Amino acid sequence: MKNIVKMEFSAKLANVTFARASAAAFVLGLDLTINVINEIKTIVSEAVTNAIIHGYNQNEKKYVYLELCIDDNKLTIVVKDEGIGIENIEKAKEPLFTTKLQEERAGLGFTIMDIFSDEMEIQSSINEGTTVICTKILPL
Repeated sequence: MKNIVKMEFSAKLANVTFARASAAAFVLGLDLTINVINEIKTIVSEAVTNAIIHGYNQNEKKYVYLELCIDDNKLTIVVKDEGIGIENIEKAKEPLFTTKLQEERAGLGFTIMDIFSDEMEIQSSINEGTTVICTKILPL
């Protein structure tokens, strides 16, 4: 049976913890291992952090959109911003690439999301925003 939750929240770094906890709570009743739950929390955390830091340049007046959907044994995580967009998605996916060198960003967000997901898709348009869609097959 399909189960969906959608939310939006201010683009404040403090809300990364809220997004992680919300994702964990959403899958809590599924009898997953702590490792799988931590992977889900990490995917959400990296995607939301990217939206806030890179998409919005920490403009707290903006909103991040999070959607979680469980359909049978498949979890889909969608994180969307309406920020600056990504000029070169393939370059942005390269390990250690960052547009925030002065902030000592590691440049591993997409790499980590990709490792913990079974599938990752990035849609982005300049000055319109970015949507990250990660799919994870759950060991149910």
